[in-house]
Amino acid sequence: MEQLYGKRAYMSHDMRPLRETKFAGPAITVLMKKEENKDGAQAIQGALDAIDEAPAGSVYVMTLEDGLDYAGIGGLMSTAMKFRNVAGAIVDGSVRDTAQISRLQFPVFSRGVAPSSTVGHYRFVGKNIRIQCAGVEVNAGDIIVADMDGVAVVPREHASTVLARAEQLDNTEHSMYPFIEKFKSIREAVAKFGRI
Repeated sequence: MEQLYGKRAYMSHDMRPLRETKFAGPAITVLMKKEENKDGAQAIQGALDAIDEAPAGSVYVMTLEDGLDYAGIGGLMSTAMKFRNVAGAIVDGSVRDTAQISRLQFPVFSRGVAPSSTVGHYRFVGKNIRIQCAGVEVNAGDIIVADMDGVAVVPREHASTVLARAEQLDNTEHSMYPFIEKFKSIREAVAKFGRI
């Protein structure tokens, strides 16, 4: 994305997985607004609906406004996503019930872990709308790519061009490894392959 469009496409460094994982898929976006209320689960119903409507292979991307001290998802929501075959979840905020999420082996990235819940503290704003998630704009259908290095977002309209460039970079890099091993020189490899 940076090479092709001059645009940052990766989330903040503190967006980390609960365990080693990697996944990719189209985004289902959810926005939660910080707002004290007595409406209980009713205030967050739209976030639950987004899970029940998520197609298999999609990635649930939730932003909690000022959410580092609140868990956007926990064991129940993760169980529902796992058994709907959602590829993974990204939470710009915290998560909880980490033992249950780990037991499920459901891939979750978040900016923290907290024992709290959003119930009574947040209100659902919308699903499949444009959101800011850990420093990057995400729209419904954008391609989310997550692994141990972090989370990247590729706008759906650029997906095929970015994929072709990423494959080219990957092929070059994997050709460089044996060259470096053989000649024991990163400088010669960069000169030969034209990249670092």
